[in-house]
This record gives sequence, structure tokens and C-alpha cells, in this order.
Amino acid sequence: MVTAGFSASQVVAGLVGVPVGALLDRRGPRAVMTTGSAPALVLVATARSPVWFTAAWLLTGVAMAGVCYAPAFAALTRWYGARRVPALTAVTLVAGLASTVFAPLTAVLNAHLDWRGTYLVLAGFLAFTTVPLHLFGLRLPWPEIGHEAEHPPSAVARSRPFVVLTVAMSLAAFSGYAVVITLVPLLTGRGMSTTVAAVALGLGGVGQVLGRLGYARLAARTTVRARTALVLVVSTVITVLPGVVPGPASLLVAGAVLAGAARGIFTLLQATAITDRWGAVHYRRLSVLLALPVVLTAAIAPWAGSALASRLGGYAPVFVVLGVIGALAAVLSTAGVPCGSSSSATRPRTRRSISSRIGRTASRP
Repeated sequence: MVTAGFSASQVVAGLVGVPVGALLDRRGPRAVMTTGSAPALVLVATARSPVWFTAAWLLTGVAMAGVCYAPAFAALTRWYGARRVPALTAVTLVAGLASTVFAPLTAVLNAHLDWRGTYLVLAGFLAFTTVPLHLFGLRLPWPEIGHEAEHPPSAVARSRPFVVLTVAMSLAAFSGYAVVITLVPLLTGRGMSTTVAAVALGLGGVGQVLGRLGYARLAARTTVRARTALVLVVSTVITVLPGVVPGPASLLVAGAVLAGAARGIFTLLQATAITDRWGAVHYRRLSVLLALPVVLTAAIAPWAGSALASRLGGYAPVFVVLGVIGALAAVLSTAGVPCGSSSSATRPRTRRSISSRIGRTASRP
């Protein structure tokens, strides 16, 4: 029941993200992100029945639609424009350490308080940090983006490249998030203690940060089609590795770190998917349409991984199946780029090529 409540909150976050995206496009992120999730966590902490508990998690899902990655990515993309990749990388580097910081903090709180007290402390932390930071920090003017009719969001959303990209990203998310949940039972089944397996999972969070550090250079040297396929292929190989390699433990732990790095890069890949293909116009509305099925598949991934393990007789075959799903995502991603997109047809221009083009333009009558 507890897991179902949390999964339901993820589903709500994806569904509510659509109208929240439209509001953010018109008004900017300040009002949306200042709302925060503290009140919802207070309701979770004070729940006295399963119905109350579930309803509080659903409200938490509404809050997450307004304060997590999606609205932050939309704000940075609009404010920073062509410089969005360094800005997105900076945010995800910090956010990538969230589990590394708050997982042990939550464990310490829970050791001294009951679960209700722990939730109240975390809600208070949000109320006195994120709420004022959003209120006083997100004060930049919300820039307008011209050429509204260049890529109508409804036409883009119905296009074949957008649909294929959405399917590919959803399959990749399913594979990646199922790996997170099934890694610990796989490692314990290979003879590791639960503590060592948990440490390996935590090191995956460090891997996410390391992976994101190299994304800007990867984006500068590859086309969007090649970059997307490459990231998903590497993720596939890393996913299959724990399923077919029995040991030693050090190699399996290294695989967990690499899997974390792949997830970290995938976050930035998803964050830049819309602007790389269709520009910044209607970014938020298109990004939530892309994110909705991704969130839904990620929400069912934990349950699906366990269900597959029970059907296949263990967790090792699950990783092979997840690798096959990841490979399918990589293949589909190659068709998820609109024809004629400059980002798909050419590598980023070098300084020399830009200078040459300026010179040719200036020499014309």
C-alpha cells in the first residue's frame, strides 16, 4: 500500500505536469515553484487512515509537478537559451547528490524519531529553504519567445518523430529505473551483504554526477541523433553486464557506478530533447507531453522488475530482458529526429565555419 501511494504520486505528477506546463509558459516559474511540497508532506505525516495517506501522496504528486526537474528545466531553457546545457548540468549535478545526502539523513532522523516526525522535519526543511529561495530567487523577467507559429505544439506532438522519440525515451526510462530497484536483490543473490549492495547502489548516485560532467563535451561533438543512440546503446551494455557477469564483487560495483553515470546522462538527454529538435518554442508544453509516458513507465518499473524476477526465476535474467528493452529504445531513437533538423544533419559549427559564413554573407551586395 505504501509503495502504491508513492507510485500513484508519480503518475499524478506526470498528469498534472501538462496544465502546470501551460501555466509556466505563460507566467514563468516563480509562482509555480514557490508553492512547494511542504504542505503535502505535512498531510502525509499526519495521515490516520489509508485513504488519508493515499490522498496526501496524490497531493504530493501535484506538488512534485511544480518543483522537480521539469519546471526547473523549463525555466533554465527559457532564461539561458543557447547556454542552457551548462545551466542544466549545474542543476543536475547538485540534484544528483540529493539521494546521497538525504537518504542517510532520513535514516538518521528515523532512528531518533518515528516516521511521522521524520516527515515533519523534512517538510520544515522544505518550507524554510526551497520556498523562500524560489520566492526571492526566481525574479528574472520571463522572456518572450517569438515565432509562435513556427512549430505549433499540437502539430509537433502528432508528428512521427515526436511519437517515436516518446516511445524510445519511455522504454529507456523503464529499463533504467527497473535496474535501480532490482540491483540490490541481484547483488545479494550474488553473495554480497545487504550493506555492500546498498553502498553499490549509493555509488550509482555518484556515477550520475560524474556522467553529467561530461555531457556538455559530448553534446558539442555529436549530432542529436548520434548522441541519443550512443547514450542508449551504452546504457544497454551496462544494463546487461550485471546479468551475465557473476563476479567478482568489485566488477559488479563498478557496473553499478557506470549504470549511475548512464542514468545521469539520460536525465540531461531528456532535458534537452525538445530544444535539440524543435527549439525553445513551447518547450514546457512539449516537454511535459514527452515526460508524461516516461514518468508512467518509470512509476511501474519497480513493480515490473520484481514481477519479471518471479516469472524468470531470478534477477539475472531480468537484467538481460531490460537490456533488450534498452536496445529497442536505442534503435527507435534514430527515427526520433525530424527531417531537416539542423541538429540532426550536422555537427555543431566550429568557430572557423561560423567566421567563414559571416565573411561570405558580408561580401554579398
